[in-house]
Amino acid sequence: MKIKEIRELSDAELDSKVRDLGEEMFKLKFQHSIRPLENPAILSGLRKDIAKVKTVMTERRNAQ
Repeated sequence: MKIKEIRELSDAELDSKVRDLGEEMFKLKFQHSIRPLENPAILSGLRKDIAKVKTVMTERRNAQ
């Protein structure tokens, strides 16, 4: 997900996006503990997407 796309989302959408990405991360980590994922780079990509969304949320909070 690009940072430009993230900045276009509303605050409510950002909250739901963090929740959704967190749930997806949890599921993939659980699957990875049972058997290795075909592409474990997905986990680091999700972690980076969560960080991007949280960064935009912090920027907006500090701007107010």
